[in-house]
Amino acid sequence: MYVVLFTPAVLVLAGLLVDGGLAIHARQRAADMAEQAARAGANQINEAELRATGKPVLDPGRAESAACGLLGDYDDNITGSSCGATEEEVEVTVELTVNPQFLGIVPGFGSFTMRSTASAQPITGDEP
Repeated sequence: MYVVLFTPAVLVLAGLLVDGGLAIHARQRAADMAEQAARAGANQINEAELRATGKPVLDPGRAESAACGLLGDYDDNITGSSCGATEEEVEVTVELTVNPQFLGIVPGFGSFTMRSTASAQPITGDEP
């Protein structure tokens, strides 16, 4: 009787543990990918403007291309991404889809999406 009553509860708790871990990992992975892509975009400085004024200004086209290009190098299950750049900042959003391992058998509990956004600005060594 004990086994019959507590087996489903143990399976649900194991599902929450495993699938919750997958969700946390996906959120951290999406954040990492967005941050790295934003940094790659922030490295695309307009050199002519830097030499003329001494201030780092982004080349928006190259910055956006570099950020989205880096996202294309990941093998992860990216289901959505967006890259945007201005002369001051690069912003990247990444979405990853998570397919639950245990709780997927529960009706109405299918895959879910984790999203993260990051931005980066170019700075020089003498800026705080």
